[in-house]
Amino acid sequence: MTPWNKSVFHWQKLNLILQVNLLDANDSVVGEGPSFTNHTHSHSGTLTLTPEDRRRVRFALACVVIPIALLTMLGLFIFWPTTGTLGGSGSTAIASRAEFAPGTEKVIGEISFIGQTDENRQTPVKMKIDGVEVGVHVPYEYVHNGLDVGDRINAIFSPGLIETDTPYIFVDFVRAVPVWILITLYILVVLIVARGKGLAAVLGLGVSLAVVAAFMLPALMAGKSPIMVVIIGAVSMMFTSIYLAHGISIRTTTAILGTLGGLLITGVVAWISIDSINLTGTYGEESVGLYSQLGYLRMDQILLCGMILAGLGALNDVTITQVSTVWELHAANPAARRRKIFRQAMIIGRDHIASTVYTLAFAYVGSALPLLMSATLVDRGFVDFLMIGQVTEEIVRTLVASVGLVLAIPMTTAIATIFAPVAPTTTKENTDE
Repeated sequence: MTPWNKSVFHWQKLNLILQVNLLDANDSVVGEGPSFTNHTHSHSGTLTLTPEDRRRVRFALACVVIPIALLTMLGLFIFWPTTGTLGGSGSTAIASRAEFAPGTEKVIGEISFIGQTDENRQTPVKMKIDGVEVGVHVPYEYVHNGLDVGDRINAIFSPGLIETDTPYIFVDFVRAVPVWILITLYILVVLIVARGKGLAAVLGLGVSLAVVAAFMLPALMAGKSPIMVVIIGAVSMMFTSIYLAHGISIRTTTAILGTLGGLLITGVVAWISIDSINLTGTYGEESVGLYSQLGYLRMDQILLCGMILAGLGALNDVTITQVSTVWELHAANPAARRRKIFRQAMIIGRDHIASTVYTLAFAYVGSALPLLMSATLVDRGFVDFLMIGQVTEEIVRTLVASVGLVLAIPMTTAIATIFAPVAPTTTKENTDE
């Protein structure tokens, strides 16, 4: 038998295995009628697959996932930004601007005095630097929204202001210590509650953030194709987050396929929505400022990237949950029909849909609360309020992520019901899978 004929034979046998498994599972439900497992022509017994058959199923999944992983690595290589002069081929704009004007000096001081604010909203503020008290100019919005005596701040010394009472200008608060304490607390809580899986999940999160910082941001700011960059970056983060947190198995590979489908749906819906609703991605001050400095960027495509990334975390959550649900249902009742397992898993999936949609909506409303409050200052109708560019952008962001999320749940559940019966179902193997 030639290698080609042997390969065709294996694929035909794999297809036959899945078809027979489907027939056996569809004709058997525990508690739905008499069992005829001892009858030679019955299909109500549990299908027993050999380890060799399971290896063939793993091979089939690998034939789908491994090429995607290889293409992702190739994409990282091709689209990886270079360092060099801004404007050069593939050069990134990161760190291309100086933080402060030449001649100025950054210092750290401790607030020692806060006076009374006058009618011009000017507040005398002093800080100590190496025991010496000096004046510092702090904007009104910071003075009345959190500035206290004893706070440590970053400030810049401007030689041009040496003749004034405030030669130092407030930049920001020094907040490294409390932030690191919060990060440490978060990691400890995850490790204590989730233990080994929590550690793996934190590592996956770290790698995903590294992909954003080391690849996506520099590539986008170098003018690389935003669509290709977000696809490569999102798939990279998907592989690392799922496989690091949950291991490599038929179960997690099934979740990978569901997440890929959800990302595809999210991307298509986002693309159509941005184009049809005429969202430009230039409504926020940060977007306008970025475009004024990097005029070669396509801000509408940057907006598309943000929408795809925003849905990735929730997609990982629901796909892993649905796959695990299907696996546990099948382990508890190996003879159940696929249709029954699908219906039972979707009961949980619908609850997950409801709670996750709320999560996405509230997360976006919470992050956009100042924007919403600012927009309500103008006397306009409710519909007109919703059609404001900034507000519409947040609405579309929520709806796009929710559509991808909702459709990913039945899709992932269907894929999982196909592969769950061919995965090991013993206690030890089920834990691993």
